[in-house]
Amino acid sequence: MTDDRNRLGEETSPYLLQHKDNPVHWRAWSAETLALAKESGRPILLSSGYAACHWCHVMAAESFESEAIAALMNENFVNVKVDREERPDIDHLYQQALQLTGRRGGWPLTMFLTPDGEPFWGGTYFPPEPRHGMPGFGDILKAVSELWREKPDVVTRNVTAIGDGLNRLAETAPAEPISPELVETIAEKLDGYIDCEHGGVGGAPKFPQAASLEFLWRAFERTGRASFREAALTTLDHICQGGIYDHLGGGFARYSTDERWLAPHFEKMLYDNGQLVDLLTLVWQEERKPLYAARIAETIEWALREMRLPEGVFASSLDADSEHEEGKFYVWTAAEVDAVLGPRAASFRAVYDIVDGGNWEGKSIPNRLRGMELLSAQEEAALAEDRAKLLAARAARVRPGRDDKALADWNGLMIAAIATAAQVFERRDWLAAATAAFDFIAAHMTTADGRLLHSYGAGRAKHMAVLDDYADLGRAALVLHEATGETRFLARCRDWIEIVETHYRDESAGGYFFTADDAEALIRRSKIAEDAPLPSGNGTMTQVLAQLYHLTGEDRYRERADAILAAFAGVVRRGLLGYSTLLNGAETLREGLQIVIVGERSAPDTAALLRIIHGASLPGRTLAIVAPGTAFPPSHPAAGKSQIDGAAAAYVCRGASCSLPIVSASELEDALRARR
Repeated sequence: MTDDRNRLGEETSPYLLQHKDNPVHWRAWSAETLALAKESGRPILLSSGYAACHWCHVMAAESFESEAIAALMNENFVNVKVDREERPDIDHLYQQALQLTGRRGGWPLTMFLTPDGEPFWGGTYFPPEPRHGMPGFGDILKAVSELWREKPDVVTRNVTAIGDGLNRLAETAPAEPISPELVETIAEKLDGYIDCEHGGVGGAPKFPQAASLEFLWRAFERTGRASFREAALTTLDHICQGGIYDHLGGGFARYSTDERWLAPHFEKMLYDNGQLVDLLTLVWQEERKPLYAARIAETIEWALREMRLPEGVFASSLDADSEHEEGKFYVWTAAEVDAVLGPRAASFRAVYDIVDGGNWEGKSIPNRLRGMELLSAQEEAALAEDRAKLLAARAARVRPGRDDKALADWNGLMIAAIATAAQVFERRDWLAAATAAFDFIAAHMTTADGRLLHSYGAGRAKHMAVLDDYADLGRAALVLHEATGETRFLARCRDWIEIVETHYRDESAGGYFFTADDAEALIRRSKIAEDAPLPSGNGTMTQVLAQLYHLTGEDRYRERADAILAAFAGVVRRGLLGYSTLLNGAETLREGLQIVIVGERSAPDTAALLRIIHGASLPGRTLAIVAPGTAFPPSHPAAGKSQIDGAAAAYVCRGASCSLPIVSASELEDALRARR
């Protein structure tokens, strides 16, 4: 077995294919690669990144395309490239390992492993030679190789220390249940970290953190406390008007490098946009801000225009760079805007902060941070025409690369967001797009025995699903069931939940593992409750199970959700922040509002009631539209409920009690307002 060539040309991941021509003898992670390391006695150099990662591109150009550095790598290491999006199980494990060494995680991740896969040293980006106090990558390669050959006792100590740390991270200690009082304490603590002027958590860099904002929004809806509302609105206003938003093409970048949300790290990720569309829709239902409605529509149209693949599913990301320069596709000079807009240029530049000399590195990032509200309808219409002209002009530029693999969990987030917005804004075309994406995954990213696969690219689905895939697509299935009334979506969700129960449950300590019991074995099985930029799988599973319980009345779903919360109660009490999705699930299970409409889905009286429900911000609510005569289990609070004199009737339930039947839209609006 040899590693005398670069083997990434055999892969389907766009990120791995970016490196197929490096002089480094890269391999993908596989049992064969680990066997080669054991056979040769060389350590593994693991490099994990993703296609839209700016610093991944920088390190590739500086080091991985260098013949001298490649020679050091090839001589001393078995070199493994991992697409962190395609293999989140590997990336998460070794990110944890890096953080246990006292270093910050991030990408590109650079880890050195024993042939058995045990980590003993690592970092992130390294320059090719010493720079700004950072060691050069060539020097690091020599030092680690010498460490491996001449100081095995040090390697063993490092392996043991990191391994013990990973074991501690996997522990879930029992504790008092997550109480309403604890949830309120955490909300107050999170509120204290919000930047009151610009929104967002803390200072630069700032990430949207949609799950945390939803947690604060739920706290406002639950308590009426004004500071929770202001925290969410201030953040969303600045994100929507900042440079982190693409004001010409739609869509949000991954994060802002400054505290004002002006200068983004320009890559656009599908998962951020799905979560922000969902959150903006929830908040719009209460606030009715035209700004939020505009950003929802523009971002969905961006996803359908630029991210949808021919198969109907959504691609993963757009790169930050074009022509080897970060943000070049998105920024403007005053002269460029003048040339496109002519007499309208001055007005546009004043609104969008396009200034002589630029607002960022000599050019201008379009933004509207000078004012949070939209202008008059007439002024906004003129600006929309201006933006269309600039967008057309921008289309002639070299576009950033697109990572066109489809990921099951990220698609689940976007499908759920589009399907929810489709109901709220009555857009059948959006619902059709969400349904098509879901149907492709169900048909082509699923094995013969119903198991999901994580990634699809170049006509091939591969890699066994992680917990997040089932959780996020399960949630999407429930939204589509609500939106269409088609029982196949509910059935699919229930089937997936049973697969999770069989293959992912931690039988001894509770909760669900990130990987299946029959997946490729890594050195540890992670169990995650903390949110990252993505919502945690255990948190989303809690919400899905809670909603299934409220929909069906079947106690097994409540028991499973309770078991997740019990498993992570100790972790939440120790860490407090970072568990927003799990806490939102706890609230849905404990306080979940259930609305049942008994009536024909297509009837005008049913539609009138639905319009009221879709116009109300009701976080975590469960909605069922059932035909007259539908039987509920005796344990369901809506059991035995029916139409009233042939008219559609709504029942608003919480816990074991339901309202009297409501047939008037105005009465339903009053009832929902009173229940909040």
